[in-house]
Amino acid sequence: MSSKICETREISATKRKLLTACVKLMRAKGYTATTVDQICEEAHLTKGSFFHYFDDKEAIGKEALEYYSSLQSLALDAAHLDTIEDALDRLEAYLDTFLVLSRNPRVKQSCLLGNFAQELALTRPDMRALCDAHFARGSAFLVRCLEQAKKTHRPKINFDSKSLAEHFVSVIQGSLVLNKARGDATVIKDNVEHFRQYLRFLFGIGGGTVRRKIEPLKE
Repeated sequence: MSSKICETREISATKRKLLTACVKLMRAKGYTATTVDQICEEAHLTKGSFFHYFDDKEAIGKEALEYYSSLQSLALDAAHLDTIEDALDRLEAYLDTFLVLSRNPRVKQSCLLGNFAQELALTRPDMRALCDAHFARGSAFLVRCLEQAKKTHRPKINFDSKSLAEHFVSVIQGSLVLNKARGDATVIKDNVEHFRQYLRFLFGIGGGTVRRKIEPLKE
């Protein structure tokens, strides 16, 4: 049976358990070190249940990327950032969501996309391409906000919104790597704040000026 990418809200409870277990294990152990048996054990399900939905580990690995990306999108939707009218205020709130998550002890400071990209990019071009596509999807909201901010607020220096959004992805992914090395999540906060100051500089917000700070996600 070929696995099919499903919307997060529409998948069955059994399949959700398998995907949740897969994401948890592969974020912690990596793709290669995670086995089908371990996924089934973590999900408290039989291998028969696994093979009802997935052909093999590769199939669930690919769908786990989609599932994880969808969960990230749902978390962003839950923050209701689109209800913030001013684009710069929306950008500030977007950055605040990362600060809230970095302080939440229940949130594992690890990204499945980043882990897969580092582990598999050189050996699995199909996985590399999937990671690239999901990174682009994840940064699309930031690109839209930056484009709107450029229209409603005149930046001091012109910039490419897509390139700046990709820079922020790099900031977050690099911060996660440093956090693993140091065991200190404050590096995430510090680097997000560095990016915030750079963003404010681009739009001429300085000299002690502080825009509205919003933390749309609760810890």
